Order: sequence, then C-alpha cells, then structure tokens
Amino acid sequence: MKEFEEKSVKFIVRSKENRKFEEVESYLTSQGSERWDDWRVLKDSKVKLYTGIPVQNKRGNVHHREEKVETDFRLVVIRNEKTKKEFWFLTNEFELTSKEIADYYRKRWDIEVFFRFLKQELNLSHLVSLNKNGIEVMVYMTMIASMLLLIYKKANALGYKTAKRRIAMELRDMITEILIIFAGGDPGKVFKT
Repeated sequence: MKEFEEKSVKFIVRSKENRKFEEVESYLTSQGSERWDDWRVLKDSKVKLYTGIPVQNKRGNVHHREEKVETDFRLVVIRNEKTKKEFWFLTNEFELTSKEIADYYRKRWDIEVFFRFLKQELNLSHLVSLNKNGIEVMVYMTMIASMLLLIYKKANALGYKTAKRRIAMELRDMITEILIIFAGGDPGKVFKT
C-alpha cells in the first residue's frame, strides 16, 4: 500500500479487523455517524498504520517487530445493523465519502464474482494472451458464449448444466459436419439425419 501511495495509485482494500493504527484525524462529525440503508459508519479517520517487519533472532527464529508507517491512510469502518458484521476498509482516497468507498469496494467484489463465474462455469481457466487486447478479446468471447448459452437454455427450457452439456455436443457435431464438407466429404454418411 505504501508503494501504491508513492506511485499515486488509488486503492481501496479490505483490512483485517482490529488492525493496529494511530489515529491522526477523525472525519466523523460531532452530529453522529453517517448512515445509509442498514449500514452505519463507526470510524472514518486519517491513520498511520503499524506493520510487522520480520526479524530473525540469534537462534534463527523469526518474529515480527512492529513499526509505524509514516504514510497516511484512511480507515473506514462500517457495520451492518441487522447482521452486526463489520467491514474495515483502508484507502489512500481522501476525497470520497465513506459510502462511496464502501460502494466502490462492493463493485470490486462484483468483478471478483464475475471472474469466478467465468472460471468455474465457463472454463476460462487461463489466459491465452497476457496483453490488454488479448485479455479483452478472451473476456468478450467468453461473455458472448455465456449469453448464447443463456439464450439456448431459455429457448429449450433446460437447466443450466443440461443446456451447457447439450450445446457443447451440438456445437461439436456442427463443427465436425462443417469440417467434413470443407474436406469434400458427405456429412450424411457420418451423421444419420
């Protein structure tokens, strides 16, 4: 995070709860904390964080020495009033409201869920290209395939896994038929229609 700050890269990350910090300035007003829906802001402060520097002692054991980082970060702690679950966010963005920080993190999480869907359901297990254009093409092609699969599922009133299996079989047969035609053969001899 310190390197991001030095390179002027903006970030919002989720922190472990009860992380050690030193509060420099609080952004909460004296009127009370900010609220929206079921969420309440417990803390919104400029902080200096402590980090554990690994140190090896004479016996060869590694322990961590606490050291305060001089870079200022912003700590936003929110709690869901229904579930009583707390979320701690660290950022180097001081211009946004605490609600905007929570919303941006949630949108980031939606992207993670989307990529999980691509990897688990559509078998996008690795990227063929590592440049930006290649990655975009793969993601767009996978999204197009997923939309076609959803259309096929709805048109044939099938479940997701059955539609995925059937469309794969039908595409394989159709591609085989096209290859036979290009090779000058008769697909009718291979596929009985």
